[in-house]
Amino acid sequence: MTIKKTTLDKDKMDQFIAEVKRNQQLKEATYRERAIKMYPWICGRCAREFTSRNLSELTVHHKDHNHDNNPPDGSNWELLCVYCHDNEHSRYEEMRFGSASALKTSSPAATHNPFAGLKELMTKK
Repeated sequence: MTIKKTTLDKDKMDQFIAEVKRNQQLKEATYRERAIKMYPWICGRCAREFTSRNLSELTVHHKDHNHDNNPPDGSNWELLCVYCHDNEHSRYEEMRFGSASALKTSSPAATHNPFAGLKELMTKK
């Protein structure tokens, strides 16, 4: 009894997930295509130029990090290469949540001096 229900629920969930992914891809294709037509094929950070051969490496970055904010004039977009885009999102996450190194407590400064007394040892001869 529960096996059939689980199978039906799983099938419905798989259909739902597939539909959500399909809608997201359509939405992304729409604003990406508009941005590609609107802006020159140059990364806004590193100024790398793109051609039709490597255009897939050029991404649309949302300046306010809101992927639902897609104004028709493209004012919330900038074209970034995949490397600069990853870097931008890493910087945003560090700013938002803090970097791992900033969260660690600082350790006390080292007090051991490995060369202490070296001068005396060298002059004893």
